[in-house]
Amino acid sequence: MTDHKNMRKKTLKLRSSTWFSGKDKMGFVHRSWLRNQGHPDHMFDGRPVIGICNTWSELTPCNGHLRDFADIVKKGVYEAGGFPLEFPVMSLGETIMKPTTMLWRNLVSMDVEETIRGNPLDGVVLLTGCDKTTPSTLMGAASVDLPTIVVPGGPMLNGKWKGNNVGSGTLVWQLSEEIKKKSISVEDLNQAEICSSRSAGHCMTMGTASSMATMVEALGLTLPGASAIPAVDSRKKVLAHLSGNRIVEMVKEDIKMSKILTREAFENSIMINAAVGGSTNHVIHLLAVARRVGVELDLMDFDDLGSKMPLLLNLMPSGDYLMEDYFYAGGLPVIIKEMDDQLHSNALTVNGKSIGDNCESAICYNNKVISKYEKPFQETAGIVVLQGNLCSDGAVIKPSAASEKLMQHKGKAVVFESIEEYHRLIDDPMLEIDENSVMVLKNVGPVAYPGMAEVGNMDLPKKLIKKGITDMLRISDGRMSGTAYGTVVLHISPEAAIGGTLGLVENGDIIELDVPKKRLHLHVSDQDLNSRRKTYVSQATKKTRGYVRMYVEHVEQAHLGCDFDYLKGSSGQEVSRDSH
Repeated sequence: MTDHKNMRKKTLKLRSSTWFSGKDKMGFVHRSWLRNQGHPDHMFDGRPVIGICNTWSELTPCNGHLRDFADIVKKGVYEAGGFPLEFPVMSLGETIMKPTTMLWRNLVSMDVEETIRGNPLDGVVLLTGCDKTTPSTLMGAASVDLPTIVVPGGPMLNGKWKGNNVGSGTLVWQLSEEIKKKSISVEDLNQAEICSSRSAGHCMTMGTASSMATMVEALGLTLPGASAIPAVDSRKKVLAHLSGNRIVEMVKEDIKMSKILTREAFENSIMINAAVGGSTNHVIHLLAVARRVGVELDLMDFDDLGSKMPLLLNLMPSGDYLMEDYFYAGGLPVIIKEMDDQLHSNALTVNGKSIGDNCESAICYNNKVISKYEKPFQETAGIVVLQGNLCSDGAVIKPSAASEKLMQHKGKAVVFESIEEYHRLIDDPMLEIDENSVMVLKNVGPVAYPGMAEVGNMDLPKKLIKKGITDMLRISDGRMSGTAYGTVVLHISPEAAIGGTLGLVENGDIIELDVPKKRLHLHVSDQDLNSRRKTYVSQATKKTRGYVRMYVEHVEQAHLGCDFDYLKGSSGQEVSRDSH
């Protein structure tokens, strides 16, 4: 019987040979200048050239360890007979960068895409970590479609404070109420600050960073079990080394991203995100990736596939545990095995096996952390897509992080026209607001902010916190951190700034949320809304120069993934013209 796999290895023409195999002037140029780094002859003998896309930066705390991980991946590439070449890209640190890293996600994707296309690379390893470094690099790489593997940077170790486990990110939202009540000392606050982030890695809750790591493993773009391994665990280094081995083989086997990123893989990611209580930000990023590879995916797919999915993972902010506990319990392979009947188990992954085969021997070591599918932590937990006159193109809510009593709620709107107005008024004792009110924040969407910041989970008024109120219905055209919780309606589309009905809401209007019926309704007549629309003036700030101007002129709305309108589809890997 013919060994087709080995035949492909022998006959595959490497993309890098266009740069390095020539005996002419350009071959001389391409080889000669690289030799100034000490590369010997045999690096140019036809071996696969592997680009290591590194999002390391000291300004991105979650990715601060990736400088060392690049060297580990290189060892694996060398060992497998490849030629590794590391390259940097703009890094996005969610906790540091203003006004929001979401503003720069598309810019990084373009950086990655053009760096890969314009250089002699046969395969790519993406080193990722903090929230937007995963989707941005994935979007860029998908637009070129080379063999690609992801090495997630991994979560921090559990935070430890006063003898308890605390989760970075989630602890911030918990303490914000204590700070407002002035019920926590400066010394305690300082200790909490030190203890919540005690190792390299990203947030150890099921925030957006962990959700993105879960996303790439669910899509089949990592080696099995990659998403939950803590950043400082030696097994993460092993995974990085083996990923370096594997990318060389992927090039030889011609396993491109398009062979892995199928409709079935995207459906798997939606269902798995629901089962782990993943971030609402998953919606925007997965839609953007799908549009880069030409897979038909829309907002309602998240509702159809995920809204009735049981929550299997007892992890903050929807539960009690943290990523380190999740890893010890068995990690994502256990979740995937439990969901075998729901998933497309034959979907291809980067190791050449199906996602089902990869996880068939997974064992759960702690059922308090990972539940059985038949006895879930929560019966239904996936992201719900809302429809109604307030969100004609949709909005989302995460019920697993919300209050049951607010899943059906009707109340008077308390409107904040901007984030600045919110900060100015929220703790004003004269603000007319009570626990039955609906907090409405406008002009924090993709165009208006710009960049759609994580401000949707607004802190409650100080006077209500002092009364013991812990949750209220909040709605906006912005996002919220995956580490956050509360009854928060997000991603209202179209946003206020471009004419969405949200911009017409006035103080005192009645807003009704009915999650079981998937409905968000503004109780104002069409006639009155049309009258308001005639006098509505957008609060969006006009941008006059640079990337931000390009962003506001070309960014699409949340229900389309907030990518640029001209980036749908891909450029491919061919570059027809030479540089000299």
